Amino acid sequence: MFTAAFFESMSGFTTTGASVLIDIERVPESLLLWRALTHWLGSMGIIVLSLAILPFLGVGGMQLYKAEVPSPVPDKLRPRIKDTAMALWKVYILFTAAETVLLMAGGLNLFEALSHTFATLATSGFSTKNASVGHYQSAYLDGVVMIFMLLAGINFSLHYAALRGRVHSFWRDPECRFFLGLCALLIAATAGSLYGSTDTSLSQAFRYAAFQVISILTTTGFATADYETWPPLAQVVLFLCMFLGGSAGSTGGGIKCLRILLLIKRGYRETLLLIHPRSVFQVKLGGRMVPADVLHSIWGFFVLYLGLFVLFSLLMAALGLDLLTAFSSVAATLGNIGPGFSAMGPADNYAALPQAAKWLLSLSMLLGRLEIYTVLVLVIPEFWRP
Repeated sequence: MFTAAFFESMSGFTTTGASVLIDIERVPESLLLWRALTHWLGSMGIIVLSLAILPFLGVGGMQLYKAEVPSPVPDKLRPRIKDTAMALWKVYILFTAAETVLLMAGGLNLFEALSHTFATLATSGFSTKNASVGHYQSAYLDGVVMIFMLLAGINFSLHYAALRGRVHSFWRDPECRFFLGLCALLIAATAGSLYGSTDTSLSQAFRYAAFQVISILTTTGFATADYETWPPLAQVVLFLCMFLGGSAGSTGGGIKCLRILLLIKRGYRETLLLIHPRSVFQVKLGGRMVPADVLHSIWGFFVLYLGLFVLFSLLMAALGLDLLTAFSSVAATLGNIGPGFSAMGPADNYAALPQAAKWLLSLSMLLGRLEIYTVLVLVIPEFWRP
């Protein structure tokens, strides 16, 4: 019982959304509301923690807030971290109120609307229904949740700038353009696979594909369909989404689109150097140069992320889990997504896992949510030496 409670709490505060509750609809509403509140608090708490600590560890991504990577949007919303945190919380609460009202307009009661709003903006995915958002079979509710999942997956400093009249900040930010473009590309690939391989209409294929891609890409983990029955191409796209994540400064988990974008730019630079070895090519973000130490730290984070994925997958396989379950459960928890594939699919949960696996995946959630370095640095002896 303690292991299950610890796993569920860790899943909530890390905004993972992985659950061991077999019949959610029989759980008291008070407990479900508390469960939803854990990830609503944990999500913005992580952003504030990242804002205060990660730039000093130099792990890449959140350096935008400390102006180590020049950006076309204001790097510091306020001169002091306390004021910046307050500005972000105001945006967060505004979005919470707006989505709650819109969900209630779609027929949900206050409890259901609040619970799903908390889960959406935290990009967590805890639902009050066994079938998640798919229980309601409502295109309107799907649309509202999709919009706010996208908003939660975008850097909150851009929302703050937009609310202050600088709407162009979204388009000027290269990471935001990359994130939205990637969403569109992956939705098109998934919808095309559904439409071409099943008897689903084009509109339905787009609706289900858009919801599921956005849900997993932003690491929310809601579901409106059992994607394990989808064609192989659609499933591969969703599996790849588990490693991407939202934007830096968002409530999403994963590697983060900013790191992916800079890794692509660095790979392109290395290719150009093979063609013109004596030339000097600089990696730029928003028209301004990215320092070499930031690129090195991002590359180190990427290698460490994949290394932990492989290590944890091997450990899960050693506990007797099949290959797909081992891989997808680690990808889903390290990326703070929730549902995976096979025994961890959208129609299943983590209840059947052995206790050792639940503790291992709890550690995976923590490492993924705290950007790995902030946890690993605590076990390095040099950190504790005066």
